[in-house]
Amino acid sequence: MSRLGDLIRTERLRAKMTPKQVAKKCGVSESFITAVEAGTRIIADDQARRILKTIGVREQTEVDFSLDDIAATVDLATVQPAMAKAMTQKPKQPEAEKVAATEKEQGGMGSVWLDALSSVIKRVPVMNAVMKPTGYRLIPVENGKIQGANPDKVFYFTAPDDSMRGFRIHRGDVVFVVPAQSPVDGAVMVVEYNQHRCLRKVKKLDSFTVLLQSYDREYEAVTLKLNEISFLGRATRLEIEL
Repeated sequence: MSRLGDLIRTERLRAKMTPKQVAKKCGVSESFITAVEAGTRIIADDQARRILKTIGVREQTEVDFSLDDIAATVDLATVQPAMAKAMTQKPKQPEAEKVAATEKEQGGMGSVWLDALSSVIKRVPVMNAVMKPTGYRLIPVENGKIQGANPDKVFYFTAPDDSMRGFRIHRGDVVFVVPAQSPVDGAVMVVEYNQHRCLRKVKKLDSFTVLLQSYDREYEAVTLKLNEISFLGRATRLEIEL
C-alpha cells in the first residue's frame, strides 16, 4: 500500500464505510477506491482530499496539522491496529458524553488521530522565554523515546534574542531540548538565573561553579554557583527559518 492508500483505508474503516459506499458518494467506481487504497492507482492531491472529505476527514486537525504532515511522519501500517483499538474502545459514562461532544466539536478527527498515534508520534510544544507554548510540532517516537528522552519531557525553545549568535543561534531560531537538570560541559543549555530564561553555552569550572557563555557583538561570560542557576534542558538540535 501507499501512504495515501493507507490513510484513506484507515479513515474509511474509522467511519465504518465500505469501498462501495465511499465510491458512490465520490461518484467513482468501487474498483477505483480499492485501487487507490492498494496503491496501484495514482491520483492527484486535490482528488485525494475530496475522497477524505467525503469520508468525513477535515483537512486540519485540532492542532493545525495537515493530513500530509501526519502521513509523511508516521508509518500508517503500524498505526492501523492502534486506530482500530482506539475506535472500538468505548469510554465509560459520564466520559462518553464528554468525548462525544469533543469529537463533534473537532469534526471527530484530531482527537482520534492523536490518541491512536501517541505511541509513534508526539505533539511537542514550542516554548518562549516565559515557558509558554507558542505552537507545536510533530516528532516521531522511537522505542518509546525521543532522542533517548521521555517524550513528555522534551520541548522546543525559541531564542529570545541575539545573545547566542556567535554560536550560530539567532533571535527567533528554535532549538530542540531534552531534559537535563545538571550542567553538561560544553553544551548549549536552557538556563534560568536572575529571573531570566535564556540559552547559554556551559563550561564546568569545578563541582560547584560553572561559566555561562554568550556571544552577541562580543564574547561574554558570567561565573555562577550551581545553586544560583536552574538548568531546564540541553539543546541537541538547531532549527532555523530561511
